[in-house]
Amino acid sequence: MKTSVVDRFIRYAKIHTESDPASESFPSTSRQLNLAKLLVEELKQVGLVDISLDENGYVMATLPANVENAPTIGFIAHMDTNPDMTGENVNPQIVHYQGGDIILNPEKNIVLSPQDFPVLNNYIGQTLITTDGNTLLGADDKAGIAEIMAAVEYLVQHPEIPHAAIRVGFTPDEEIGRGADRFDVQKFNADFAYTMDGGEIGELQYENFNAANAKIFIQGRNVHPGTAKNQMINALQIAINLHQMLPPHLRPEHTDHYEGFFHLTHIQGSVDSAEMRYIIREHDRQRFEEMKALLLRAIQFQNELYGSERIKIDLRDSYYNMKEKILPVMHIIELAKQAMLDVGVTPIIRPVRGGTDGARLSYMGLPCPNIFNGGHNYHGRYEFIPVESMEKAVQVIVRIAELAIQD
Repeated sequence: MKTSVVDRFIRYAKIHTESDPASESFPSTSRQLNLAKLLVEELKQVGLVDISLDENGYVMATLPANVENAPTIGFIAHMDTNPDMTGENVNPQIVHYQGGDIILNPEKNIVLSPQDFPVLNNYIGQTLITTDGNTLLGADDKAGIAEIMAAVEYLVQHPEIPHAAIRVGFTPDEEIGRGADRFDVQKFNADFAYTMDGGEIGELQYENFNAANAKIFIQGRNVHPGTAKNQMINALQIAINLHQMLPPHLRPEHTDHYEGFFHLTHIQGSVDSAEMRYIIREHDRQRFEEMKALLLRAIQFQNELYGSERIKIDLRDSYYNMKEKILPVMHIIELAKQAMLDVGVTPIIRPVRGGTDGARLSYMGLPCPNIFNGGHNYHGRYEFIPVESMEKAVQVIVRIAELAIQD
């Protein structure tokens, strides 16, 4: 499995598929279709059937079951990379790690160090795939794609392994929150599914944040500062005041585990007008609603303070905690746990401090928890993935397909 999954991942990583949150098209960037078209051809070569690429950029295919009365299991990964850092001209490096610093880019003195990322010490003696320091790597989620492709290829090449039917799904625009927007659950036609979009080896996740996005628009009143007394209303000062009304301990840099946060992701403007953007995240639904209400009260207070509706907000929910939809079908979690144990991986059950396509798909009628793909330090130049973790992910997929027929 090693050669297949590594070669596939490096091939996919080199294809520029960055999504664009400012785009109104779907998918948000046409370059994602370059990978989609390649995957269609590779699925044909592997021998899958019912292969499709629709007008929205979704790739689907089927590996039929080789036994009767078997369930249909979906495995899903996304094709786009995060726009926080460029995914163009990705140049993966293979490092046989013996400990210490990894020099990603000697010219720019970019170093991947266990002092900054102690998790590296878990992989001494293993083979890592890293960036060259100039881009992200794209293991999120091209590693998941490579693992799914390698697993179905392995099952095709080993027909003696009895297995359930597998539906493969590759989605666009997950990184900008649109990955499930036009996913056709009925067409996909799986009993349940897994996204291969987790992090370190062993992760198995069926809880995630409830999420909302807030766009805030502030109208000030600009007057020459020399004659501004009792006349100027500084939109930037209102923005500062508003931000300071939100609890400082509920910021990402002060939270972990199940703790939610307000995250100010964007602020720009002038005295005359300003714009702010927040993402709001919380695992507990009641606290999630309370956090949104707190932001609205802070805006109301500022509007009353200035005697007019200076602040307007566009507040929208993005996705919800999939736990509510997974609890009635916990056998799919037990199935994944057993598959991991059978191939020598210790399951790590932890909440997603974010969201996946699977969260929304679960509310669309497709229960869809999240399994590790092995990567670390996503969305930046320090991203890396151990080859051995990728190999185990392939084995987990194969074992799930095999175990499912025994239920």
